[in-house]
Amino acid sequence: MNSVYAIVVGILLGIMIFALKTGVGCGFSNISKKETLIIAASYFVISVILGGLIGLVDQSNLDVITSMGMTLHVVVALLLIGAGIYTQKKWSCGHDVSRHTFLFISVPCPVCLTALFVSSMILASTLGWNGLKIGALVGFVFFITVISSTWIFRKMHRTPEDLGAVMMFLGIFYLLGSMLVPAYIKSKQLNIPPTGGELDIIPLLVLTGLVICGYVIGSRRSV
Repeated sequence: MNSVYAIVVGILLGIMIFALKTGVGCGFSNISKKETLIIAASYFVISVILGGLIGLVDQSNLDVITSMGMTLHVVVALLLIGAGIYTQKKWSCGHDVSRHTFLFISVPCPVCLTALFVSSMILASTLGWNGLKIGALVGFVFFITVISSTWIFRKMHRTPEDLGAVMMFLGIFYLLGSMLVPAYIKSKQLNIPPTGGELDIIPLLVLTGLVICGYVIGSRRSV
């Protein structure tokens, strides 16, 4: 029973992370509270619909759905990076386009929908609940997280430049995930034994390189 609770809590925390991404877009842009409520409510409705589709999709199709999600990761990543650069460039010229570009990070995207559907399927098989009930649970968690995180982020009084930076960071993160995750899965399928040496720290070195590059670029801009 403890393992079941751990699985459920882990999946719900993952859903909250995706909801935080939506909250960042709503909180860092200049949209109204009503529009934020509409976006949060749309996620609730979509989650219920996806929950209702659980019984129509076989569990064996999870691999196909996941592989599609990896491809969509690259597309969404490039869109986020492009929108982030555009947002920062326009803000530096005195134009606030966050009301439009926030859509790339807050509106339901294929990656987020895939994650919601897979999470709902795993929760349904773990808890043994009805699909609609699972969808309502996932939607409720997403709704509350979006509303609360948007309120918190707005209290920080961030600018569209910060929104652009977050979008570019998420885009790079998505790209990195689309490269490392398939490579990790393939290495497991080939039964490559852990080396405990240089190969194990390659992902860490890549992440460190990205952080250093970001620091150098930021330092040059501030000079």
